[in-house]
Amino acid sequence: MSKKLITVSGKRKRAIARATLKEGSGIVRVNNILIENYNPVVYRMKIMEPLMLGSEAAKKVNISVKVSGGGTSGQAEAARLAVARALAQFDSSLNDVFLKYDRNLVVADVRRNETSKPGRSKPRAKRQKSYR
Repeated sequence: MSKKLITVSGKRKRAIARATLKEGSGIVRVNNILIENYNPVVYRMKIMEPLMLGSEAAKKVNISVKVSGGGTSGQAEAARLAVARALAQFDSSLNDVFLKYDRNLVVADVRRNETSKPGRSKPRAKRQKSYR
């Protein structure tokens, strides 16, 4: 079996994650931090969901994820999407498993923040009007 190198990306809100998958021994790093040391724990568990679902494939590969932009929640969701997509490309049978568990593991959530309009304080807020 030849050495595979798979590069995929995932987006959520303003965060962008780029995952690189190589054949190896199951080491996963997010921004050069081992997944076991990634904090907060809630987001660590979120990133580990695709690894638990595809545990057989995950043990055969090393995954390195670089995440930038957005907040911690958006970064975790983007990393989760990137990891799931990489594993699905490595082992195509995982695609159905991910879809059954949670569609957001395979398909990106396209919602973004609405931009602020000129002369307004918020995207939808209007100026207050007085009649007297």
